[in-house]
Amino acid sequence: MFDPAAHGSSVRTEILAGVTTFLTMAYIVVVNPGILAAGGIDHGAAFVATCLAAAIGSAAMGLFANLPLALAPGMGLNAYFTFVVVKGMGVPWQVALGAVFLSGCLFLIVSLLRLREWLIVAIPISLKLGIGAGIGLFLGLIGLKEMGLVVAHPATLVTLGDLSAPATLLSCLGFVVMAGLTARNVTGAILIGIVGIALLGIPFGLTHLNGIVAAPPSLAPTFLQLDIAGALRLGVPVVVLTFFLVDVLDNAGTLIATTQRAGLVRPDGSVPNLKQALLADSGGAILGAVLGTSTTTSYIESAAGIQAGGRTGLTALVVAALFLLCLFFAPLATAIPAFATAPALVIVACLMTASLRAVDWDDATEFAPAVVIALAMPFSFSIATGIGLGFLAYAAVKLVAGRWQEVPGAVWLIAALSALKFALA
Repeated sequence: MFDPAAHGSSVRTEILAGVTTFLTMAYIVVVNPGILAAGGIDHGAAFVATCLAAAIGSAAMGLFANLPLALAPGMGLNAYFTFVVVKGMGVPWQVALGAVFLSGCLFLIVSLLRLREWLIVAIPISLKLGIGAGIGLFLGLIGLKEMGLVVAHPATLVTLGDLSAPATLLSCLGFVVMAGLTARNVTGAILIGIVGIALLGIPFGLTHLNGIVAAPPSLAPTFLQLDIAGALRLGVPVVVLTFFLVDVLDNAGTLIATTQRAGLVRPDGSVPNLKQALLADSGGAILGAVLGTSTTTSYIESAAGIQAGGRTGLTALVVAALFLLCLFFAPLATAIPAFATAPALVIVACLMTASLRAVDWDDATEFAPAVVIALAMPFSFSIATGIGLGFLAYAAVKLVAGRWQEVPGAVWLIAALSALKFALA
């Protein structure tokens, strides 16, 4: 069904890649419930909803699109859900879930009409390269922060962390091990590094096992609790539009970056099984709202599994199975500490940033927007913001240069929508 051999892979490699992807994104089963609980959602139900949404979404991506991409409730979108919509605007979490549901339906309609596929295919190569590099730098910043190498500073925004901290030193060792094994072309280099550093954390008291098996909490407090009528009645079109735009732009960036890294992009720049991937993405957003979690989206951490050799939907299916296992083995699933997975993000960042070398550095109308995207993503801490600013820069620079006719209609549309989003922010 997946035909890994035809994609230059094997069943063993796909399984290894799935485990690698899962380990780099397993933090979501801890982080997402905590963020949603801050908005009033039951923590236990949010944990179950997170695992189920990730499992079903990833399985759909693997079975229908045969792509090595995993889905889960998106970081950033969950923070917007809780801290902006629920706490900032005073919208009940049930109504906010209704807004997520409506945005997913809009996403589904756009996917069925092939509009989003048209948008992705029409993106100029320089913007695609900028998106890949920007997401890499964004991941790198997250990884450095989790490693303890980068910390906040009131005067300079960021500064060097505490290099004497055991967790930071172990993270640095993990990065060296992963990079060295990658240079040796060792299959599963990232996974070996993650597991090895997690084990080394035990004698330092940094890696803890809090049991083996735990019965999953009840999903009843959030299942089908979304208030669609309330979302329509209160009039939250701005919220729905924001969820929609961020989901579309995040997924577009992730699809482009990861499929390019996997060598799956066709010579004409198109992505194989793109329609099925879009339907899996939009269906995941709808499903997440029904279960009781914020928008489910494709995860850039899938790049870690791709680097480990994942090339087919079997990788995503392995991720789905592991998220289901999380329901019953939550203590084990959360035993891998952040300092062990953080170096993997930096390794992937190094690999993805290399896409900038293919940018046309002799044409300012091409390299300037690409660099804007690459810089804006980490410094705004938002993939969607970086993409939006990059598209606006591309259209504006081409216009000033007198070459507006080179701007595809899709770029004009995304630039206009991005401008609208920024205006409404």
